[in-house]
Amino acid sequence: MFESRKPRRALSAASLVPAAVAVVIAATALPAGSATAAPRAAGTSHTAEASHTGGPSHTAAAVTVPERYTAQKLAWKPCPEVAPGLECAQMTVPRDWHAPDAGKDLTIAVSRVKASDPAHRRGVLMMAAGGPGGSGLRRPAGLARSAPSIGAAYDVVSFDQRGVGASTPVQCQTQEELDAFFAGDFRDRSPEAVQRVLTNSRKLAEACGARHGDLLPYITTEQTVRDMDLLRTLLGERKISYYGASYATMVGAYYASVFPQHVERAVLDSNIAFDGTWEDFEKGQPKSFQRRFEQDFLPWLAKNDATYHYGKTAAEAKATWERRRSALHDRPLSLDGGKTKGRTVDPNRFDSGTIQAIYDSQQGFPGLATALVALEHWDSATAAERQITDKVFGAYLSPNFFAEFLSVTCADTPWTRDTGYWVRRSAEDTAKYPLIGARELAFSATCAAWPTSPGPRVKITGKGMPPVLMLNSLHDPATYYEGAQRAHRALRGSRLVTVPGGDHGVYGDGNACADGIVNKYLLSGELPARDVTCEAAPAE
Repeated sequence: MFESRKPRRALSAASLVPAAVAVVIAATALPAGSATAAPRAAGTSHTAEASHTGGPSHTAAAVTVPERYTAQKLAWKPCPEVAPGLECAQMTVPRDWHAPDAGKDLTIAVSRVKASDPAHRRGVLMMAAGGPGGSGLRRPAGLARSAPSIGAAYDVVSFDQRGVGASTPVQCQTQEELDAFFAGDFRDRSPEAVQRVLTNSRKLAEACGARHGDLLPYITTEQTVRDMDLLRTLLGERKISYYGASYATMVGAYYASVFPQHVERAVLDSNIAFDGTWEDFEKGQPKSFQRRFEQDFLPWLAKNDATYHYGKTAAEAKATWERRRSALHDRPLSLDGGKTKGRTVDPNRFDSGTIQAIYDSQQGFPGLATALVALEHWDSATAAERQITDKVFGAYLSPNFFAEFLSVTCADTPWTRDTGYWVRRSAEDTAKYPLIGARELAFSATCAAWPTSPGPRVKITGKGMPPVLMLNSLHDPATYYEGAQRAHRALRGSRLVTVPGGDHGVYGDGNACADGIVNKYLLSGELPARDVTCEAAPAE
């Protein structure tokens, strides 16, 4: 149930409280700048080889790229409506890189901020977005601004992944339909409630197939990394460096495995266990989210009881939280008096707001605490409290984000399609780890009914790559540390920087030790001699 929407402080100008629950960036209109395809001429085509692949069904293999794609010219134009100082363009990619002459082409929106010190430019630093489902277009402007030494040395580039935002999008349901999918109380394990979840999940998967059946098989990480290599080609770069956080660690690991000869340096921050399947990775999340909630947030809330009066101990704070959740089961709360659909806080929405906020201790914890307190006295809540509460609990996932999320996680790797197995497992996880375990059935049953087969597998070994720098916090709820360790072991020669605490996203999160290691590596190529632990300041 990996569903991070957290904008990184180092990578975003947004500083709304709480940052961890900012609204998803939906489709962003690009200016007229686009890549124009030159007429196809006789000549050679480009062959992209997958160096290290493997899987149970079929594998990523060498791909011949027709010249009509490699001959494109990126028509860069300023796009201040996306982010100040940013340039945007579009490029055309095949729907299926393994059969580029079959089906309609797709459009990929790309962006860049050119190096501010051209005389000392090192090359291109490519970024990708998390999620899956996040927009990448704004990210170069945020990184160049927050890490000026990196912005001086690199052209920072990014893109909206196929299926996302300003690229060719996927969307399976309306916002109203998606809100209904997440409505109610996933902890209800009555036969009627379980069947309702299974029915809704099947309907969602069927809707995705009905709307995008010709596109879904190609909304995968393996296809995305081939889009990235075309972008590298169009930028005229033999090699790129890379920074990616969250799901973008998997994107980066896949790219470096398929195209190791085109990677100079790579930083993977808050790592998915990309050595295995999405199913295996997501099975570990109920435990890690519960750990973050009970071992980090609730003790922090109790420590600050003089401010929030929610409970003097973690146990008392949890009891207050559970009482409020139970009350919302019987009487959901409309945040705007019933004026807007989707602005009603029921138990599932209460869980969702909590889940998103605990990604980030610095802004998410205080924002969540303020919203929780406001719900305790909603009739007398101030305008400021209501505004924060609406940010925390008033919006969840956008239809585009969730369609992309499912397209990737359900089809990148094999998935158990036995719904009886998921009914049994989700019952156990609901009892042990209710914060995320309660929604396990809804997500897993959707993937069990997914209308496409798994895409080509990419085996992660580190062979042929330059040494990779990895970062992770110990109690990260989404990209949990145990998974990061597995990914670290799979990526031979990598170095892991560990930060205590549990914030999702290490670089730019205020840890000078970790930031210094990343900057040194990107600017000079110097890695720590061994794995490193950087102490983190405790949350106030």
